[in-house]
Amino acid sequence: MLGAMRSRACELGGTCMKPSHFYPLFFFVVPTAVIGFGLVIPHSCIAGVNDKTVGFAIALLSACVAYWQGVRRALAGARPHERGTDAAA
Repeated sequence: MLGAMRSRACELGGTCMKPSHFYPLFFFVVPTAVIGFGLVIPHSCIAGVNDKTVGFAIALLSACVAYWQGVRRALAGARPHERGTDAAA
């Protein structure tokens, strides 16, 4: 069922997203979260749940959403052979 939905979305919108599209995001978010929540926030006297830690988490989430939307739009505008679909189809 999930495979059928995925292939239909690729055919209709042309936005087949692969895990490899998210490697740059992963290599940005993970170190930023580790450094921010593991080192900076605890050592700057703002540890705990407060407006600064929630704001940092929302900024990371916003970066993820913006990246995801950018990948979707880039793939939607890509030529068929760049999307991973067959150019003859």
